[in-house]
Parts: sequence; C-alpha cells; structure tokens
Amino acid sequence: MNKVLRIGMIGLDTSHAVEFTKLLNDPANPYHVPGGKVVIAYPGGSDDFELSRSRVEGFTNKLRDDFGVEIVDSPAAVAAACDAILLESADGRVHAEQFRQIAPFGKPVFIDKPLAVSSKEAADIAALAKSGGIPLMSSSSLRFAEEVTRALADTSKGALLGADCYGPMALEPTQPGLFWYGIHMVEMLYAALGPGCVRVTAFTQDAHDVVVGVWADGRIGTVRGNRAGSFGFGAQIHREKGTIAVDVAASAKPFYASLLERVMEMFAGGPAVRLEETLEVIRFIEAANESRETGLPVRL
Repeated sequence: MNKVLRIGMIGLDTSHAVEFTKLLNDPANPYHVPGGKVVIAYPGGSDDFELSRSRVEGFTNKLRDDFGVEIVDSPAAVAAACDAILLESADGRVHAEQFRQIAPFGKPVFIDKPLAVSSKEAADIAALAKSGGIPLMSSSSLRFAEEVTRALADTSKGALLGADCYGPMALEPTQPGLFWYGIHMVEMLYAALGPGCVRVTAFTQDAHDVVVGVWADGRIGTVRGNRAGSFGFGAQIHREKGTIAVDVAASAKPFYASLLERVMEMFAGGPAVRLEETLEVIRFIEAANESRETGLPVRL
C-alpha cells in the first residue's frame, strides 16, 4: 500500500486552504486527489491585508472543526510534524520569511502564487531551496486548468505562434499590480509559450489592463486583465493553421484539483514547474508593473 503523506499547511487566510483540504481529505469528493492528507496547520495572516486579516479565523476554524486538522503556533511546528508542506499564505510578501523558517527541515514544499512579490525575494527562495536540496514548486492553478492543458496538447494546427490570455484582475494594494490576480493569466501565457520573454509593455485603464510580451524568438503573447465586463478565464491559442479558443469554465473539473495532482506528483519525486521559469514569471510581472507606471517598454 502506498504511503499517505502527512501534509502540513502554512497560511489559512485564503480559500485555497479550505478547497485544497477538501480535495485531499475527503475521499467522497468527486475530484478527490489521493496520496496525502492535511493533518497540521499554522494560520498565519497579515494584519494590514484585509482579505487576509478578515478570513483567517473562519478558515482556521473550518479546518480544525470540519477536518480535524491540528492547529499549531509556528511554521516550524508544521514542518517538524509532516512529510510535505503547502505554503498557502495569501500574502506573497511573507513567503520568503516563512520559507526560511521551514527550509531547515528539508521537506518538499509547494508555495502558492505568487512565489514572492519581487525578483529578489523569489531568487532568495530559489537559492535556499537549491542549496538545501529542497523540492520546490510554485504555480497558479490556472496553469493546469483542464481546458488549457487540452488546448496546448492539440498540435493538429501546427506550431504555436502566440497566445492571448484573459481573466479577472482585481487590484490589491499589498500585492502590487499583477501579483494578486494578473498572475493567473501570466501563468497561462507561460504554460503556452514557455520562458524566453525579453520585454513587456503594459497599458492600463480603470477597467482593464493589457500587457504585451515579446519573446526572443519573435512570438508575442498578451495578458488582458478585466475589472469590468467578463470575469471568466480563457485564452486564444494561435497556431500556424488556426486559433484554438479556450474557455476555462467549460471543464467541470476544478483547476484546484488539476494543480493538486501535479503538486502530489512533485511531493512523490516527480517533475515540477521549473524554478527558472517561475522566476521569469515573477520578473515578467515586476516588469509589467513598472510599465504600468511609466507607460514604457521594460526589458526583463
């Protein structure tokens, strides 16, 4: 019988904490992800971030009362008592410090989006993981949404020439620019085009943002973030012989489940999103945020 991993969770200030626990801990869930169970957690929370401060108590109570998760008072206490870690804190500003606290335990770690809110902190996390031999992955769940995966696997229309990805883009002052919601579309874009972007230019209005990225091989990809109109996620995947439209909502399978399947593979020693690509995602967002402020192209 395969071992069921004891999973620890850090940061209960996001709905992801509850949704991931449902998928892992409830075998009756139609999209149950086997192989691990959330058994211990540290609530965390950021006082200056309203969506964190206002939700952490309710989500903590739900994990403890509905799923029997043990609640402890530090990230280190979680790391000491589990086999693998889901670092879920909604506030990307705290990820580097929380990772520093758990890195000495050497457990595999998934850090929910964003890995960090600056290239420097993202690089610090990656360097610490590399020096300690710690398996590490960070990703938005939209990267692995079933309809995105299906469209990218369909090569019948030839080589991939570009992609336009869209979705909701609420702004959160503590998570600058695209780091809060825009990252979902950036991850979809990188799932399509891979690394290699050399410059970005952002256009911003009250209701919308558009970011244009130019890749080293000449391909162009765009991100459209909406604060009015449609709030669905989707994309147009452009190939030599036609364009494939992607509507993420067309699949009944939650993208959280698709992401967790990949995370569990990583926990078991399988492949993960390459850290080099994740670092470029963070730099893309950083550059896009700079371009939002200046209106000028920014090189990565």
